[in-house]
Amino acid sequence: MYYFDPHIHMVSRVTDDYETLAKMGCIGVSEPAFWAGYDRGSAEGFRDYFRQLTEFEPTRASWYGIQHYTWLCINAKEAENVTLAREVIAMIPEFLDRPGVLGIGEIGLNKNSKNEATIFLEHLDLAAETDQQILIHTPHLEDKYQGTRMILDMLCHDRRIDRGRVCVDHVEEHTARMVIENGFWAGMTLYPVSKCTAERAVDLVEMYGPERFLVNSAGDWGPSRPTAVPDFILAMRRRGHPEQLIRRVVYENPLQFFRQSRNFAFTSPESRESAAH
Repeated sequence: MYYFDPHIHMVSRVTDDYETLAKMGCIGVSEPAFWAGYDRGSAEGFRDYFRQLTEFEPTRASWYGIQHYTWLCINAKEAENVTLAREVIAMIPEFLDRPGVLGIGEIGLNKNSKNEATIFLEHLDLAAETDQQILIHTPHLEDKYQGTRMILDMLCHDRRIDRGRVCVDHVEEHTARMVIENGFWAGMTLYPVSKCTAERAVDLVEMYGPERFLVNSAGDWGPSRPTAVPDFILAMRRRGHPEQLIRRVVYENPLQFFRQSRNFAFTSPESRESAAH
């Protein structure tokens, strides 16, 4: 089965992972900007990172027939440095028209601080002014519920934001309902030791239906599985869910969400096959 991983940090993965993903049916990935494992010291460091995301990673993915897309921002972990964050936000428009750039993300909160909220709102301003889609990072573990509530309050109070063009990622059982009921897309991030497991993600689909759910692997610097979406596919099959329902979550839903971006120039395998004949 073909699938599209809507949130995976391939800069933290070896090239062999691209090959493995291709062998397992991955035909596209979306890579949000995130933390580099350390706090960067200047806006120029982010400029180099944005060049990596928009120039080199699409090339590296193409070696294995995978289409690569990206999002740009300064992440919540580095948003405490408001001066640096504003320099980075001012630079982002230089990259927004590059091929494959889908929008602003992953923005959000880490420790739910005042500075994080300030920079989150300034990212929203940029997204609204440039008509970009938005990908949201919600905090980890004990900060998740409060942080998700704070994020949704800020989003819902901004009338410029089209909720159907926003994905709130890293949802779990105690946050998924509020995201879905407020009209946003919900991302389920699968990790071996934190966040969702494949089985818990299946539970959420069974509880709320497949509409506006995305499932992703993240592929972080720490313990993570870049093949977590195939794990979800297997878990769905073990529960007896039909192939069309599985395909909707892992393939059709990401395409439906991303097609709202003017830079999503995706070529489906079916189109390639038709062109070949």
